[in-house]
Amino acid sequence: MRWLVALAFVATGAAALHGQTPAGDWPQWRGPSRSGLSAETGLLRQWPAGGPRRLWSTANLGNGFGSIAVRGDRIFVQGARNGMSSVAALTRADGKQVWVKALGPAGNNDRGPGPRSTPTVDGDRLYVLTENGDLACLRVQDGTVVWQRNILKDFGGRNISWLISESPLVDGDRVIVSPGGRGAGMVALEKMTGKTLWVAKELSDEAGYASPIVADVQGVRTIMTLTAEAGIGVRASDGKLMWRHRPVANNTANIATPVFFDNKVFYTSNYGTGGALLGLRAQAGTVQAQEIYFTRDMQNHHGGVVLVDGYLYGFDGSILTCLEFATGKQMWQHRSVGKGSLSYADGHLYLFSENRVVGLAEATPMGYRETGRFTLPEQDWQSWAHPVVSGGRLYLRDQGILAAYDIRVP
Repeated sequence: MRWLVALAFVATGAAALHGQTPAGDWPQWRGPSRSGLSAETGLLRQWPAGGPRRLWSTANLGNGFGSIAVRGDRIFVQGARNGMSSVAALTRADGKQVWVKALGPAGNNDRGPGPRSTPTVDGDRLYVLTENGDLACLRVQDGTVVWQRNILKDFGGRNISWLISESPLVDGDRVIVSPGGRGAGMVALEKMTGKTLWVAKELSDEAGYASPIVADVQGVRTIMTLTAEAGIGVRASDGKLMWRHRPVANNTANIATPVFFDNKVFYTSNYGTGGALLGLRAQAGTVQAQEIYFTRDMQNHHGGVVLVDGYLYGFDGSILTCLEFATGKQMWQHRSVGKGSLSYADGHLYLFSENRVVGLAEATPMGYRETGRFTLPEQDWQSWAHPVVSGGRLYLRDQGILAAYDIRVP
């Protein structure tokens, strides 16, 4: 099983970050390769009653739905504090606050207040996008702002119904975001200065709630995401739109991060839609996409999907589902912990329901095999932050609270 995890890291460019990612770090949305996969081993295969040992818990993060980034001895997390959308640095050892920086006014709507995004760490800099479009580059050490722009004002976009939820993608010398403006559906900025490098002029889709990934497709560096209207692919060098696949998008909320492997990309969305696997082929410096299959058996809302050993795992609505990646064949379904999000490490799925049930299950196409479960205390809003496995710990962000659990084998 480990071989496919390693290959998936290579395929998606564990490489979305400049330079090497130290072992055990989780420096951005969905981990080193934006795949939800951790390469860590030596983790508990079964939890004791009540769950693994909690090492620490910290509160007062502020409302928010985003996950965390972990790099070195620091943890980075966004939250709404005193009416401002902020980002904070915490110590990895005990969760104590090192610094906090307000970036702009906080947002609110009927689904809850606060930021929805996860910070991205790149070397000694941190890239943060707020729910109202304030994009900032900060110094990791002390939170000093190096540069800041508002992507909605600068590129003619307007905020989406449940507020901007994208986590910035760093690729080489660029930071990629999706303003959703006319002729500016996606843009690349110089990561050191914030200067505009390119604008995707052929793309006018409003932003979805998804975060992009980047991969090399037969020699063509390609950025993939779900907009409000389609699953798209953009050339990383200049922003050229290379494909736009509409059947995978719904008219309400497109949220799940695409999954790339073996020159194929899988998109999925909820609200009666489903998922599709597209085969990708490079020709004359561009990439063409052709649908291999479409399935109604993976209508994923906010929790994402992971690819392990040739099989996709994710919530189809509120039902955990396993599909064969190459064919879309359904292997099994189970109610599990209820509708939620998931990550993968050391042969297991780490499950976190929006109603705060946490589960551990084997990642196997042979059937659902749960090996641990516990429940967090009730909060005001649902929990949509994805679980993080980093340095032998499981991190769970639930609105204003972050807790770390010891999941190493003694």
